[in-house]
Amino acid sequence: MSELSLELHEAGLTTPDLVILEMEAESKEDASAQLAARMYAAGRITDLDAFLGQVNSREHQMATGLPGGVGLPHARSEYVCQTSIGVGVTKYGHSLDFGAVDGPATLVLLIATPASSFSEHLEVLATIARSLFKENFRDSLRRAHDAEVIAELINSSLVFFDH
Repeated sequence: MSELSLELHEAGLTTPDLVILEMEAESKEDASAQLAARMYAAGRITDLDAFLGQVNSREHQMATGLPGGVGLPHARSEYVCQTSIGVGVTKYGHSLDFGAVDGPATLVLLIATPASSFSEHLEVLATIARSLFKENFRDSLRRAHDAEVIAELINSSLVFFDH
């Protein structure tokens, strides 16, 4: 395990309080706002509105939808205290357009990293994306119906990553 992976696992990239089950969001911006609000409440973000501005600006530059019904909004920001992932699993029948070619998302993962940690941002993004390309991983997240299980799945997906 790389040193970074160990640090991220110990810090808890995500926690049950950063997971929203049965998420109902009006738009991808609303989904990001709900997840960012959880990060803000947990003390992981210092300025909610400024951070969301950066996430939405990033989203306008390039769609963050992945195949298999996943939205992966993300931003490196000076308003982020520690690398964090907020997870939303949409309520049955709800989905959000993150611009993926194969259709809307039912899983949303908001990744927030401090502005100074460029390599960590790329590593977390690449590792999570790699896990999310696996259908069984996506299905496990959707079927969990338990915030603790989801947080553990996300955190453990980063532990096994090694340079």
